Amino acid sequence: MAKKTKKDKDAKKARAEAKAKKNQSKAEIKDKKKAKKNLDGEDEDDMDIEEVLANFKKEQEQFEQINVESVDKPTRRINSCMIANPNHGKKELLLFGGENTSQEQGVTHFYNDLYTFTPDNDLWKKITSQNSPMPRSSAAMAAHPSGIALLHGGEFSSPKQNTFYHYSDTWLLDCTTREWTKVEQKNGPSARSGHRITVWKNYFILHGGFRDLGSTTSYLNDSWLFDITSYKWRQIEFPPNHPVPDARSGHSLIPTQEGAVLWGGYCKVKAGKGLQKGKILGDCWYLKMKADPSAVRWERRKKQGFQPSPRVGCSMVHHKGRGILFGGVYDFEETEESLDSIFYNDLFSYQIESNRWYALQLRSQRKKVVRLNNKSSKEKELELQNILNEILEKANLKDDDEDANELSNGLGSDSDSDDESEKVSKKEYIVRNQLPHHRFNASTTVVDDTLFIYGGVWELGEKDYSIDSMYSIDLNKLDGVTVYWENLHDIEKAKELGAINSDEEDEEDEDDEDDDEEETVDQKLVAEEEEEEEEIEDADDMEIPDPRPWLPHPKAFESLRNFYVRTGASFLEWAISNNKHTRGKHLKTKSFELCQDRWWERRDQVRIEEDKLEELGGVGEVIEKDTTKSTKRR
Repeated sequence: MAKKTKKDKDAKKARAEAKAKKNQSKAEIKDKKKAKKNLDGEDEDDMDIEEVLANFKKEQEQFEQINVESVDKPTRRINSCMIANPNHGKKELLLFGGENTSQEQGVTHFYNDLYTFTPDNDLWKKITSQNSPMPRSSAAMAAHPSGIALLHGGEFSSPKQNTFYHYSDTWLLDCTTREWTKVEQKNGPSARSGHRITVWKNYFILHGGFRDLGSTTSYLNDSWLFDITSYKWRQIEFPPNHPVPDARSGHSLIPTQEGAVLWGGYCKVKAGKGLQKGKILGDCWYLKMKADPSAVRWERRKKQGFQPSPRVGCSMVHHKGRGILFGGVYDFEETEESLDSIFYNDLFSYQIESNRWYALQLRSQRKKVVRLNNKSSKEKELELQNILNEILEKANLKDDDEDANELSNGLGSDSDSDDESEKVSKKEYIVRNQLPHHRFNASTTVVDDTLFIYGGVWELGEKDYSIDSMYSIDLNKLDGVTVYWENLHDIEKAKELGAINSDEEDEEDEDDEDDDEEETVDQKLVAEEEEEEEEIEDADDMEIPDPRPWLPHPKAFESLRNFYVRTGASFLEWAISNNKHTRGKHLKTKSFELCQDRWWERRDQVRIEEDKLEELGGVGEVIEKDTTKSTKRR
């Protein structure tokens, strides 16, 4: 091998300097994209954040006290709050706030409008008022059974995102009148985004979040209670040595009978001098509530059996004693200059009592189109009501003045439109047998056993793409995804361009293979203190423990109504034993509620049994056999 001359070394040094200059140029371009952290007038046309907020306030003053208008759908947005109306029998979805960044101009707009959606008549309404909260995104919001919803915090930025702002205010929304009320309290939770709120008895529970200070990001692990009887915040104080969850944002916080369950989240940890890397958390904690807030404690839950792959941006929504989780993102390689991620679109259920995870799979969908104005469920409820009355008569517990045709409060009823003259929509929507496109930070909620998925974000390289879409999934049948609308044009275009750019980068890499092997590379970030992997206890994933084996068990493919028809007498006996001073329609409601809880309690186990039957051979319609009649087969 020939000895390298000084001329060769100088040439190699020159190439190294040229590449270093090229990398520095790339870094400068990247820094310019992070305009929200640069306050040196880089975008001179950006507005002052105080001026923007003042303009919003002036525009809002032009609104009527409460203005309601019918719309086709909400304007495009991400990071909005979405909840179900907590009023009994009101099948309605509420959507508030969010943000949208124009891909062409790079200008971000924040919203403070409130939208409602009633699935029964497929109607969207936009509600604005003078006393609405200021525009924001990434706030926390939850609904209380008393009929109010609480909103706290969130973030806001100037149009070019050079300056930004975190809110610390708290608002209450009357879900019936749509009126907002600001809670005046100086010593409440600090300003933050990415936190979570849930409910327990007369409390709203708030936990975590983050606050971006420009140069650093501070993650929080404090817990707060908002008492709806006193309209006051109170921070939960724990003993000095009491274990508490690590600081985090973007986690899940769902309600339970005894408090709340926290799962997952995201924070940043040190990865060298002046460097930080993102950390996705997969731990689970149980907040055990007490009447005395000073006695509230955290308990860490052990991992058991199957676990979803690590992810963030997939906050669970509560449904019938379990959590429902969709999508998310996992950052599997982070360097000083880049971030490689994998995005998900899978669906899971988390059984709160047994602390077990289960994957939910869609079943084959025979119909390609579904008509959303199906006939009212009142007819089915009336049939069930007659069965309940017969059971009560046999038990001699029926009220003398009870109307045989009166619908039980416990069974619910179709939500009436605010305007009875409004006609039921006859729109038709495509139903697919595949889950929505991969994404994270989608807004989700459950209305009448139906999961709604709104919006979300997908990334390619350093660019974010908001997904303007809405879907619904029947959590009982899991027989497909109803697509209300979906716009994936920007994503498909980005994928095509990304493939082309990837080929060009591969060619550049080949040209640079002869460069100096000792030159600086983009180093992978490694956390200074890696948390030890938590052991997972072995469990039989195909068998879900039964917390109440003495109660009747649903059969495969058995509807809730048929389950009650078959086992109503047994549940009535349990209702009688636990409600000794109740009779008539109230007893009837209690018995059905117990049946309904039991049906959903065992839903995941029954679904496993149904899937096994499907695998054995195509199972068609399941027919209930009339055991009162005997027939011969020859």
